[in-house]
Amino acid sequence: MRQIPQALADRIESGAATLCHVWLLRRLDGTRMGFTDHDADLTVEGVTCRAASGWVGGAARSGLDAVGSAVVSGGLDDAAIAEVDVAGGLYDQADVELWRVDWEQPDLRVRIWRGRLAKCLREGERFTVDIEGPMAALDRIVGRTFGRSCDADLGDARCGVDRAMFPGATCDRRWGTCTSVFNNGAAFRGFQDVPGDDFLMLAPGDGEPNDGRSRR
Repeated sequence: MRQIPQALADRIESGAATLCHVWLLRRLDGTRMGFTDHDADLTVEGVTCRAASGWVGGAARSGLDAVGSAVVSGGLDDAAIAEVDVAGGLYDQADVELWRVDWEQPDLRVRIWRGRLAKCLREGERFTVDIEGPMAALDRIVGRTFGRSCDADLGDARCGVDRAMFPGATCDRRWGTCTSVFNNGAAFRGFQDVPGDDFLMLAPGDGEPNDGRSRR
């Protein structure tokens, strides 16, 4: 449960104009940085949070989706967000925290969100970052997905087909194509006997034998 200092809660309830947002960022190389939408620098958690930084505009427009992710954008500023660092991937996988802070008394603050910077892209003189919240990991596919179709790419190490022997050929990832066109059934990476919707919707029919055999 989020613990909000009572004094801060009272100010939030009153609609006080002394509240601002602060973003704290920690890169994988250990560098810690801070940004704020206040008009003056603040020190939060021992980090100087810069006011006139390229981060501010995006922070104001960010929003959370169903899995707790956000998109932030802003302007490149060599003193804050250096273009060479963005291009070098130094911000990838950085930890990001969003805080609500009373700028008159910065020790009155509450962390309202935490995530990880998944991707940082340059767009001319601007940058865009995708931030994943803690729930984003639950939305990620882990391991293989089992289905009828092959999940290998034609000619890759898992497939093993020599594409030079089949110039211009394409593969639709079906068992029949793998065996009849490429003679590669032993390396088929799908599960052709997995029941599909057509099988699940089958119903008994008149005149069909009931001898225990598979209906496939």
